[in-house]
Amino acid sequence: MTAGDSAGKKPRVLIAPDSFKGSLTAKQAADAIEAGVLKAVPDARCVKVPMADGGEGTVQSLVDATNGIFIKVEVTGPLGTPVDAAYGLLGDGKTAVIEMAAASGIQFIDEHTRNPYITTTRGTGELIVDALNHGVGDIIVGLGGSATNDGGSGMARALGVRFLDGQGDPLPEGGFALKDLAAINVSDLDPRLGGVSITLASDVTNPLTGATGASAVFGPQKGATPEMVRQLDAGLKHYAELIDRQLGRDVADIPGAGAAGGLGAGFLAFTDARMRSGVETVVEASGLKAKACDVDYCFTGEGGIDFQTQYGKTPMGVAQAVKEVAPNSKVIALAGNVGDRVEVLYGLGIDAIFGVLPGVCTLSEALREETAKRNISRTSENVMRLLC
Repeated sequence: MTAGDSAGKKPRVLIAPDSFKGSLTAKQAADAIEAGVLKAVPDARCVKVPMADGGEGTVQSLVDATNGIFIKVEVTGPLGTPVDAAYGLLGDGKTAVIEMAAASGIQFIDEHTRNPYITTTRGTGELIVDALNHGVGDIIVGLGGSATNDGGSGMARALGVRFLDGQGDPLPEGGFALKDLAAINVSDLDPRLGGVSITLASDVTNPLTGATGASAVFGPQKGATPEMVRQLDAGLKHYAELIDRQLGRDVADIPGAGAAGGLGAGFLAFTDARMRSGVETVVEASGLKAKACDVDYCFTGEGGIDFQTQYGKTPMGVAQAVKEVAPNSKVIALAGNVGDRVEVLYGLGIDAIFGVLPGVCTLSEALREETAKRNISRTSENVMRLLC
């Protein structure tokens, strides 16, 4: 839309950023973009859809995008002690969005308490049980940021699965005990799982075991020494073999099975969950395409954009979704930092990229909430003045 052909027509603007990590949530970023757009074009019709890519901030973005609510629950933390967690119930009242890190995340451990031998995903399973108690029909689980390496066995226990040793006694929780696993009993698995759809939002493609598996790649950041990595990997391999032999599900080599310390494998073993790209999951759950079908412009963005943005990051997911339903719209991406080789993005759906920083400043200053809002709003205004 140009100044010459815009008479009598209010520009339609979709605003769908991710969070600018360290400074603004996706909703705050969307509000700042809207303020700039309306300052330049007061009669613009703006639709805001806060976005995420399945990682940190996904629950917040989807709750904001759908006018949902947060549900707070006390659950079992990764060290076996109670922690406060929350998940989202979206505006349809039937979809729960859970970040496994909210219950089983690395933020609950420190350098003195981290121990992937014993940490458990039981709390994540307890969040799922609470969602089932609320009568949901769909559950989205964001995998990432875990403190665990238990193959999702803790999550499965919360849902009724029993893990037994050679004497028929319950196995201790955590990844180390899996080497002694002799039997898996699913007779008490929550029957309500058969009536829900579970989507695992993750861009991690690691298998469960081996050189690129959960223990080898992610174990060290959770406190695993080389010897612990070896033992944890052996335990997960044994676990996968029993799942295959006793349940008839071969989960070891499925891409993403190693996500969140093997939680991906646990879901694939004990539920009918499906793996999906995080940003695609958020695009669908937020109804982004339906809101984009008649837009003239789309503003997206996040804290940093570079050539890696093409690999499942929010701005790329938004651009591709918008171009699918509104191919003539212009997609503008804003970023706090514009990195290397961004030109590869121009042929993939993003039409222009703008850095929002006005000049040289310290990182702490750039991340300050009010500064970030001002920078994003000013940049949005200037872009909109150019377009209209």
